[in-house]
Amino acid sequence: MITLTLAEIADATGGTVHDTPDPEQVLVTAPSASDSRDVHAGGMFVAVSGARVDGHDYVPQAIAAGASCVLATRPVGAPAVVVDDVTNALGQLAQHALTRTGAQIVALTGSAGKTTTKDLLAQVLARHGSTVATPGSFNSEIGLPLTVLRADDTTRYLVLEMGARHRGDIAYLTGLTPPRIGIVLNVGSAHVGEFGSRQAIAEAKSELVQALPPASEGGVAILNADDELVAAMADRTKAAVTYYGTSPTATIRATDIHLTAGRAAFHLHTPDATAPVTLQLLGAHQVHNALAVAAAAHSLGMATDAIAKALSAAAPISAGRLQILERPDGTTIINDAFNANTESTRAGLETLAALAQGRRTIAVLGEMKELGDTAVEAHQTIGRLVADLGIHTLVTVGTSPETTALTEAARTTNPTLTTATADNADTLQNTLTPLLTPGDVILIKASRSVGLEHFADTLQTDQPRV
Repeated sequence: MITLTLAEIADATGGTVHDTPDPEQVLVTAPSASDSRDVHAGGMFVAVSGARVDGHDYVPQAIAAGASCVLATRPVGAPAVVVDDVTNALGQLAQHALTRTGAQIVALTGSAGKTTTKDLLAQVLARHGSTVATPGSFNSEIGLPLTVLRADDTTRYLVLEMGARHRGDIAYLTGLTPPRIGIVLNVGSAHVGEFGSRQAIAEAKSELVQALPPASEGGVAILNADDELVAAMADRTKAAVTYYGTSPTATIRATDIHLTAGRAAFHLHTPDATAPVTLQLLGAHQVHNALAVAAAAHSLGMATDAIAKALSAAAPISAGRLQILERPDGTTIINDAFNANTESTRAGLETLAALAQGRRTIAVLGEMKELGDTAVEAHQTIGRLVADLGIHTLVTVGTSPETTALTEAARTTNPTLTTATADNADTLQNTLTPLLTPGDVILIKASRSVGLEHFADTLQTDQPRV
């Protein structure tokens, strides 16, 4: 990362320096953080005030952990730049940092698969040049600038995941970090309760391609040819358009797709060549994620064979996204509990069925949040899918109308299905344990607010029964 002085930070953000005699001597030499638990020695602590937590209250912990300074809205008794609005100032600082790097920005968005695709892309592009990417799912007005601040003058590619909960969110992020290449993965049901419809979600996602420079200036929009709402975004951009997918008309496409133990293999076709790919990631849906990565890498000049080899070598990085955990008794846990919507839950269940290969399967499902008026119907659809896929046992977490609808739909479709319900995440262990036998394959999937993010780790370390 680039080294910043306290004086430079103040100049970039319009802030004032406090509690240091020499702003030029206070240096930020490590990644910055907005969580005091993530502070690196020499980094800046960003004191964000949220609805439930005020970062200013955690300044002592951050300084004790080695933070060199603080970005804050008031003096904190430590070297600090005081600004009117920390979030705005952080964005301004990211813009300033970009002027000191020559990085090309590749941004991506979509309703599902953003983080997995970002992780894939970062690993592939790292073979082509120094690459910095969003850690985890730091895709907001806080996380994205913090990612930018990790880049330096040697960074060739900056891979940024962009999320949206409201219209204008992506436009704001692209204003801070103007991308040259923009990838739109899909338009699904995530946040449909907030946006009102998939069409409205598509409008929000299209803000990315609208922000791209024209083709004459190197702008490239990479669009999913197999998603009608995404493909239609070609009319919303002045950038060159590259389509990817399984359609014969896609510029970057896959053929001969097949699954082995839940992992996909296929032939990658680009305008230049064809090469075989065998993914380490679980799920047939990963083929589209890999094709999006291939399209971006191809547009940046990577050879087809190099792309295929990099995709085949890429490993899962971010936890909670179809992450495989094994127990000593042979039980396999698929931890996909980071978040959930209809599309990602379908992908998780299909992966569970494909990975089982004759073993007993258990689906542990919590509520899919933020689906608005479609929530009950969406959960019924998932319930029917559980039955249709031949899942042996369904365990739901929570007693909401949505999870009740899921269970009832599954039972109606398959009356012999074994079902159980845990009132909440705290009681899930007691509900699930009696249903387990050695060698089972278990999927854990729910929206984050259900609280199952760390349950898979607990289940993995649970003493297997003899």
